[in-house]
Amino acid sequence: MNEPVSELGYEAARDQLAEVVKLLEQGGLDLDHSLSLWERGEALAKRCEEHLAGARARVENALAHADDEQG
Repeated sequence: MNEPVSELGYEAARDQLAEVVKLLEQGGLDLDHSLSLWERGEALAKRCEEHLAGARARVENALAHADDEQG
């Protein structure tokens, strides 16, 4: 879990986010480690949202072009 979040693909970011959530839910971590995990989780969630927004834009663009070709 040391690679930069900005370099992760959607699946890797999602999987790491799930692991962060699991670790935080288990508890028993010191405050600094918990905060560090929380910050990474926030960054991972944002990265997932970026990937999904990009995918959504690509689908919308493809649908718009398909409509243009039909009309």
